[in-house]
Amino acid sequence: MRIAAGSVVIVTGASQGIGRALCLQLAPRRMRLVLAARDQARLDALARQCEDLGATCLVLRTNVASEGSCRALIEQSVERLGGIDVLVLNAGRTMWTRMDQLEHSRMIEEIMRVNYLGSAWPAFYALAHLKRSRGRIVAVASVAGLTGVPERAPYAASKHAMFGFFDSLRIELAGQGVSVTMIAPDFVVTEAHRRALGPDGRPLGTSPLAESEVMSADECARRIVRAADKRQRLAILSTRARLGRWLKLVRPSLVDRLAARAIRQRH
Repeated sequence: MRIAAGSVVIVTGASQGIGRALCLQLAPRRMRLVLAARDQARLDALARQCEDLGATCLVLRTNVASEGSCRALIEQSVERLGGIDVLVLNAGRTMWTRMDQLEHSRMIEEIMRVNYLGSAWPAFYALAHLKRSRGRIVAVASVAGLTGVPERAPYAASKHAMFGFFDSLRIELAGQGVSVTMIAPDFVVTEAHRRALGPDGRPLGTSPLAESEVMSADECARRIVRAADKRQRLAILSTRARLGRWLKLVRPSLVDRLAARAIRQRH
């Protein structure tokens, strides 16, 4: 069933990339959007765009790497808008470096806090409200959560953790009306790749992707909204990734080689 007009939809990582595109996709449906991210100026600009398209917007500056900030996001959303219908967990951080070139181990924790805990904490605090609304959780993970990816080990680990958490939560929620949709994008053109952490823990500044060859954020958002409307269990957003998932069951060593080649080709 399509997400209804007037639904309260929280989107983390809303200020740019896939999150921003999702908000612009949902706005014409006259949703009540909660825009959550760290960049206040970008959130304010996005809120104006979404309101011009028909949405009502609540901007809440949020750092998902902080449990307290995640809790405040949920509490303030409920206090101001009366409940939660859809929780889109999209905020994330990425990195590009081999583990034997990594200069500081703290990147491992940073990636895990943002990608995994930054999704698990909002889900925990929103759960009772989602049960009341028979709502939807949409967790934006990655195809890196389904297989190993060289030069992205901490990132892949955080996305594997998301799959473990939300697949388990789905089973716990069976029969309670709350759906859990996992999203596994392949490479997508977003600013996140320019902000990807390099071996020294600082942003790369330039994207390591051949961006003309990968999916746009707008197309990714359209596919995510379609999966959320259907309360789909899992949406793997590329043919290559769908084939690779099944190939891994019968030829895992081949998938390893294909993953290594895919990373080399994107540089």
